Formats: sequence, structure tokens, C-alpha cells
Amino acid sequence: MVASYAHPEVLVSADWVEQHLNDPSVRIVESDEDVLLYDMGHIPGAVKIDWQGDLQDQLIRDYIDAEKFAAICSRSGIANDTTVVFYGDKSNWWACYAFWAFKLFGHEDCRIMNGGRKLWLDQKRPTSTEVPHYRPTAYKAQGSYEEEIRVFRDEVLAHSKAGKPLLDVRSPKEFTGEKLHMEDYPQEGALRGGHIPGAKSVPWGLAVNDDGTFKSAKELYKLYEGEVGLKPTDDVIAYCRIGERSSLTWFVLTYLLGYPKVRNYDGSWSEWGNLVRAPIAKGA
Repeated sequence: MVASYAHPEVLVSADWVEQHLNDPSVRIVESDEDVLLYDMGHIPGAVKIDWQGDLQDQLIRDYIDAEKFAAICSRSGIANDTTVVFYGDKSNWWACYAFWAFKLFGHEDCRIMNGGRKLWLDQKRPTSTEVPHYRPTAYKAQGSYEEEIRVFRDEVLAHSKAGKPLLDVRSPKEFTGEKLHMEDYPQEGALRGGHIPGAKSVPWGLAVNDDGTFKSAKELYKLYEGEVGLKPTDDVIAYCRIGERSSLTWFVLTYLLGYPKVRNYDGSWSEWGNLVRAPIAKGA
């Protein structure tokens, strides 16, 4: 039940979204891995924010700066007090990634539509190919919250050496080093396979149901605390390949279970697996 989550207000249903399609205080944002999906049909009134083209710097591997972020919000009709609801493909991988990026810049009211794009289409809810245009806002970024929810390689190394909780949310074969990339993503492999020493394998997909919705709080607590052994007081770092799958796990631990200190290592294996002299462990 949604009511049993630590912050149930952050997860909204498809019904809620459909009821707020014409609410000027709400902006629906689609963020997909497949950037062509939006043009094929999206939730009416939804804007597209491209995780790669919009949110990432096109020269260095980093996020855009506060000025560019504010410009994206302004053009999308997002004000500082707008409720922004994210949804997308891949069980909301990229929706969670965009949510996380918005939190880096301090946007207060961010939410995820449970079930994402798949559930909306499976339930035959209304779609549109019309690209909406909203009056630009005077958005002001609230500053950087990077230290709270993002972590870099040097601190990850110290975290690993200290034996603190590290969650590797990639597939089991990526974790063991049997594969250098995700299934069907051979062009995105690293030079070395394996995992960060001390990390536990907790594939992201264990947190979601077949229809793309998140599992119940009871199931999530059983997974992360009963099976993995986490405690709410833990300082947790999650990683995957580039930070997209781990942003979903970050969302689950932070908002659905209420863990106060969870950070996403978006450098992830594409950085660590190519990093000279970085320690690597193999096998299960």
C-alpha cells in the first residue's frame, strides 16, 4: 500500500496524473532512454526533458550548471513552486534520474508517476503527439545539493575501504565481471569488469513489479533490510553503470523507505571500470 511508504506523497498514481492534466500548478515531465518515444505519443500536456541532451553538459562529463537548469525549467513552464511529476520508460529509470537531477538544484516538489510510461499505455489512457508550449517562468535555481545526494570516486574509495554499505544495482553478470556491459548495450562496456570491493549485488529490478510499479513497503523493507542487511542509520552509496539505474534505487531508499543518507555515484562503473589503479573485485 502506498500509505505505508515513508513519503507516500512523492509517488503519485496514473489516476492522480489524469485528474491533474489541466492543473496549472502541475507540470508533467517525460524523460526516457529512447528519446523518440515522446514524439510517438505522450501524456497530454507533458514536456520532454532529455536526460542526455538537456541535463548533461555536452563537453565534460557532468551535469549542466544552475543557469542552464533554470533555463530548461523556464522554457518548460516550471516555476519554483510547480509540482513536477516525472515518468518515463524502463520502469522509470530515467524519470528517477531526472528527479535526482532536479533535487541536485533544489527543486522542492518533485514526484514520480508509479508505473511510468508502460503502465499509462497499458491502461489505454489518453496520449497526444502535440508538443505543448508554456509561458516562460522566472525560475531561480536554489543552489547545489550535491554533497547531500551525489558522491565522487575518491569518497567512494574511502567508503569502500571503511566497509560502509555499497549497493551495486547492475545485473548479476555485470557484478561478477562476466559481462563488461548490460545486455544489448555492448558499446557501453568498461575496460575492466567486476565490482567495487565490499559492494553487495542488489539489482535495481528487485524493487519493481512486472508492470513497472514499485513494490510495497513491506516487500522493500524485506529486501533491503531483511536480505541485504541495511539499517536506516546507514550511510549508503548506490551505483550502476552511469547512475541511471542507481538513481531508481536512490529514490526507493530515500523516499519510499525514508533513509536519511543515500547518495548516488553517477560516475559508476563507466568511471570505476576505466580508472587506473582503482581496486576491483570479481565473482559473487
